[in-house]
Amino acid sequence: MLRIIQTHGPSSRADVTRYSGISAPTVSKAVASLLRAGLLEEEDAPELSRGRPAKQLRLASRRAQVLGLVIDAAVCRLVSAGLDGKLHEDRACEFPTPATYAELIRTITVETQRLMMAAGVTTLGLGISIPGLIDYRRQRALLSPNVPVTNGHTPALDLGRELGIECVMLQETHALCLAERHYGDARGLDDFAMLDVSTGVGLGVMSGGRLLTGHSGLAGEVGHITVELDGRACGCGNRGCLETVASDSAFAWMVSQRCGQPLTINEILARARSGELSVATELQKTLRYLAIGLAAVINLFNPSTLFIHGELFALDESIFPRLVDETRQRTLGPSFEDCRVVQARGSKRQGAVAGIIEHLTTSVAPAVMRGTHFLTTEHANGHTR
Repeated sequence: MLRIIQTHGPSSRADVTRYSGISAPTVSKAVASLLRAGLLEEEDAPELSRGRPAKQLRLASRRAQVLGLVIDAAVCRLVSAGLDGKLHEDRACEFPTPATYAELIRTITVETQRLMMAAGVTTLGLGISIPGLIDYRRQRALLSPNVPVTNGHTPALDLGRELGIECVMLQETHALCLAERHYGDARGLDDFAMLDVSTGVGLGVMSGGRLLTGHSGLAGEVGHITVELDGRACGCGNRGCLETVASDSAFAWMVSQRCGQPLTINEILARARSGELSVATELQKTLRYLAIGLAAVINLFNPSTLFIHGELFALDESIFPRLVDETRQRTLGPSFEDCRVVQARGSKRQGAVAGIIEHLTTSVAPAVMRGTHFLTTEHANGHTR
């Protein structure tokens, strides 16, 4: 029923009954449960004809909020949203990523509590997007080369105790998959892949409407495939990993080394667009290695669509077509021809929000209807929802 309202917008009980094919009494019972849980709101519909107008059910957005948190290498970003996924930009903040885990939890707690105090709004939960390896069954961050202060810790569980709300942690590429599926060009797609090439290189694969997470949630770390035997040291402890040569941060590092000063990806893009800085050599190397990563994903998983998330393509509109052409040359012909390669529209903030909405949805209304695809999440007790 939540899916129906997500798809069709505000709907009456009769509409939900018609769309779902479920009996009216069952719909009424489920609606009552969802209203009590705070996931739905009800309001009078505009009167368009004679008679009493049917009340409209809508995803909670006026009296309830969820929060999305992105923990990244340099900056953490926090945002509020309704259950409809629309971000409240007036209730958002960002802050430098603290150097210790204790300070990270303290800072997030303070900033989250500030957003939770919004007048008349109930906070239903917090979704956390984080890079690196995550054990979903235990909600534990195992290894994050880019945010090592989280290694071995359980941010969602710790923040849940501090804040007194539902918290769930997602690997950042999985979060991007959810963002694209709910709010981007992957709506209606059950089979696609998402390659995040921003801070590192991570892969999310949606197959049959479910995320492929592996035995413990560790699947998809293509960024740590060795592509240069004697390459640059990676945060994982190895050398020559794909993400050291084929990501926004790798591109920024190469340009910074040549310029003799640390530059962010956004600073480089601005200076390159103005003609102040030439980045042709670093760009060519980045695109070549990135094409190798894309070709590997297409050959291995045969997705119908491969989404790419990164800042580099904002430099010039010709860059993404160049990448696609380079990828075509390195991919098996039939696999490439059967796959769309497109830029992602979703963001990690949207992904964190989508993650907590999915968690709340499956907690209150488990996926038991045959033929309906939901995200499968592993919880601390080892059971699948």
